[in-house]
Amino acid sequence: MAHARPDAQPETREFQAQTRQLLDLMVHSVYSNKDSFLRELISNSSDALDKLRLESLRDKDLDVDTGDLRITLTPEVAGEDRTLVVADNGIGMSREEVVELIGTLAKSGTGELRQRLAEAKDAAASDALIGQFGIGFYSTFMVADKVTLVTRKAGQSAGTKWESTGDGTYTLETVDDAPQGTSVTLHLKPVDTEDHLHDYADPAQLRALVKRYSDFISWPIQMRGAAGEDGTAQWETLNSGKALWARPRDEVSDEEYATFYRHVGHAWDAPLEVISVKAEGTFEYEALLFLPTQPPMDLFAPQQRGGIHLYVKRVFIMDDADLLPEYLRFVTGVVDAADLSLNVSREILQQDRQIRAIRRRLTKKVIGTVADLRSSRPDDYRTFWVNFGRVFKEGLVNDPDNREAILKASVFASTHTSEDADDSLTPIAEYIGRMKPGQEAIYYMTGESQQQIRNSPHMEAFAARGIEVLTLSDPVDEMWVEAVGEFDGHRFVSIAKGGVDLDAADGEEEKSAAAAELEKKSAEYADLLAWLGQTLGEDITEARLSGRLTDSAACLVGDEYSMSPQLEKLYRASGQPVPHVKRALELNPDHPLVAGLNTAIADEKGRDALVPTAQLLYGLALLAEGGELADPAAFAKTLADVLADRVGGAAD
Repeated sequence: MAHARPDAQPETREFQAQTRQLLDLMVHSVYSNKDSFLRELISNSSDALDKLRLESLRDKDLDVDTGDLRITLTPEVAGEDRTLVVADNGIGMSREEVVELIGTLAKSGTGELRQRLAEAKDAAASDALIGQFGIGFYSTFMVADKVTLVTRKAGQSAGTKWESTGDGTYTLETVDDAPQGTSVTLHLKPVDTEDHLHDYADPAQLRALVKRYSDFISWPIQMRGAAGEDGTAQWETLNSGKALWARPRDEVSDEEYATFYRHVGHAWDAPLEVISVKAEGTFEYEALLFLPTQPPMDLFAPQQRGGIHLYVKRVFIMDDADLLPEYLRFVTGVVDAADLSLNVSREILQQDRQIRAIRRRLTKKVIGTVADLRSSRPDDYRTFWVNFGRVFKEGLVNDPDNREAILKASVFASTHTSEDADDSLTPIAEYIGRMKPGQEAIYYMTGESQQQIRNSPHMEAFAARGIEVLTLSDPVDEMWVEAVGEFDGHRFVSIAKGGVDLDAADGEEEKSAAAAELEKKSAEYADLLAWLGQTLGEDITEARLSGRLTDSAACLVGDEYSMSPQLEKLYRASGQPVPHVKRALELNPDHPLVAGLNTAIADEKGRDALVPTAQLLYGLALLAEGGELADPAAFAKTLADVLADRVGGAAD
């Protein structure tokens, strides 16, 4: 047992605010799966042993004993007091690491978790939320009134003792005789089966939990038993230690895969799909990958890294190996390579020919698995797409080698589907199969939401003619449609940019008649179009009549390669300066407002009074496309003045 220095006084510290919130959640937890605390502690110990063995290979001067690396469980009962000690002789922690990793660490999103737990309607909803966020070491406070941690980092002489009752504070002490590694002593709460608190000092209970949650851990998990005839403690090994990825798939149960997934991915949900890969030949490796069901809270965090653990001949190398591209960062699992050096660094990995080959094959395998999900298990695919579709589509921008495969595995909302984009989505190939006779382009529109896009004036003529349009409302959609360009010989064309040929299916006679009618009306509206072009010259490139409007008075149309309003917002949100982009103002000659303006413009003396109406016409078109007014206050004043004049005139 470790002892504090005689002259050392315990130092009391307060947890950070979010950590206190998380501790409070655990102390008063309604989470039914309290057994999972043991899985978390064993998983932490396994990581510590992996890191010690790796460090001993890299640093030959490190004075550590790696001959009997293991995890131990020691249950003890003394009257009403029950304790469980979970210990390892792994890498250990320094005092600074204890403070950083245990004293102050709270996973991003703790405040949100607390709020959503308060809103949860029942225990099942609470379980799902806690499982989604993950709680790690803090799960010990679900089953213990007090937690004592003693640790000494390999290569250091002094250890650290950390202790807390979960009340918002913890104590730190320096101890001289701490063994290498980490031990966690849980002073267990009373057994309460109704609250899912089992007897964690019962050896039979511990055997069952290790078998259920941690049988695959490669390090021995041993439990202290009764003393033998020689008086020494007997240790019972509880786990088989078989590498799950090396076993044939038909010999592994779904529950075993789920348990391993939770271990390697630090997750609490069940995997949506298991991907097993075994490569033989020039490069030999085995891989076991998982598609999650729920997204991690840091999926869009800038520092988020992939979750692939790299092994070499069953020896752990690193836990965030760059073996999949960033757009597949939600995939977790392990890769066990046969021919890599054990002393491999992240920099070497980036240049290694074998690693690049593994990366290429795994990427294609994951994309192919997603495509198979879409065709064979549509409900599971929908779950995947709702949670990870936005990330998956990043590959359309960043991975040109697999762009076509990614596009085939993707689905999109369109005017053929319902307004609930998550409920009904279409592959591009099916869109092409529904194209009108003579239609060559794949039409799309981007925007901030499905509702905004579907209500856009640009949609009117397409809806009237029954022409399907992809409605793309994710920020990444702005990027990939430009990067991809076309699919299966059909160009992606924005209905909000350039000219669109809505008469492709018409005969030559009908096309000629439509062109003649537009030319005639353009001549009738020539004065209005010229005046608007001059009056609004700072904001528009020109004013022209439109063939894409049926109900709205006007809309703004960019050049074929101009920046969309949505892209402008994205750049501004990222802090990048955006130049003022002018677009053409297209008018609907059949709208009463436009027709009235055309009549009024004939009186040259009264044109100055029409300037506010012209400004409102432009502002309304800008708002309808999701743009932002340069001066909302001025627009509101102009609108109020025009309405006041109209109301005053009606009163007279």
